[in-house]
Amino acid sequence: MVIDPSTSNQEWDLEIKPHDSVLNLHLKDVWNYRDLLWLLVRRDFVSFYKQTVLGPLWFFIQPIFTTIVFTFVFGGLAKIGTSHVPHALFYMAGTIAWNYFADCLTKTSTVFKDNANIFGKVYFPRLIMPLSIVFSNLVKFGVQFLLFLIVFFYFLFKYHYAPAELNGDKVEPNLFLLLFPVLIALMAILGLGLGLIITALTTKYRDLAFVVTFGMQLMMYATPVIYPLSEASEKYRPFIKANPMTGLIETFRYGFTGGGQFYLDSFLYSVVACFVLFFLGLVIFNKVEKDFVDTV
Repeated sequence: MVIDPSTSNQEWDLEIKPHDSVLNLHLKDVWNYRDLLWLLVRRDFVSFYKQTVLGPLWFFIQPIFTTIVFTFVFGGLAKIGTSHVPHALFYMAGTIAWNYFADCLTKTSTVFKDNANIFGKVYFPRLIMPLSIVFSNLVKFGVQFLLFLIVFFYFLFKYHYAPAELNGDKVEPNLFLLLFPVLIALMAILGLGLGLIITALTTKYRDLAFVVTFGMQLMMYATPVIYPLSEASEKYRPFIKANPMTGLIETFRYGFTGGGQFYLDSFLYSVVACFVLFFLGLVIFNKVEKDFVDTV
C-alpha cells in the first residue's frame, strides 16, 4: 500500500478508530464541541420554563418556600439548633448548596436513558450531555445564590446596627468564604461523577432510576442541611462525616455565617472523595457509552 505523503499531516474533523483504552477520555473532543455545550445549556434553561406562568421566578420561589417550611418545622417545632445563625440564613445556605448537587446528580443519572435516540443517530462526545446539565444547573444556582446574598446582607446589616433584634444569633463571615468557588466546583464534580456512575448502571438496571429519585430525599437528612454537624449525636457523626457533601456544606455555611466550625479532616476527605468519584465516573461512562445502545 502506498501512502500519499501530502495527506500525512492533514487534520481531520473525525477519525474512525478501533476501540481504545477506557482511560482515553477524549477530552480534546469535548473542547472541540464546546459550541454544542453552550447550545445545550441555553436549550435546557429556556425550554424548562418556556410554558410556565412564573418562568424563572421559580428559581426564587423554591428556596424561599423551602426555607420557610424548614424554619417553621425544624427551627420552630423541633427546636433544632443552628449554631447561633439566624434560621432563615442557616436553612437557605444549606438548601441552595444541596439543591445544586442533587439536581446535578439526579438529572445526570438518566442521561443514557433520556437521550438514547439522539446518541444512536448523531455523533458528538457523549460527555457533552451531562456537562450541559451541570452548567445549566449552575445558572440556576447562580440565581438562587443572589437570593441568598440578599438574605445574608440583610442579617449582616442587622447584626451590626440592631444586634439585640437577633436574640443572640450572629452573622460573622470569615476568610473561609474565599473557598466558595472551590466548593461549588467540588459539588459539581461530585454530582457529575456519581451521576455518570449511576447512568452507566441504569443501562442494565433500570430500577436505579427510581432509587435515585427518593434516595436523594433521604440522603439530605444524612447531610447537615437542616442541622449543623455539631448538633448531631456522637454516635452517628462518623456516618454523617462519611458523606462527601458534609464537609462542603459545613465549610460553605461557616465561611458566610461563622456558625459552627471548619472541619479540616471532613473538608479534605470531601476533596479526595470528589476527585476519586469523578474519575471513576468518567472511566465507567467512557466504557459504557461505546455500546450502551445495545442494552438501552
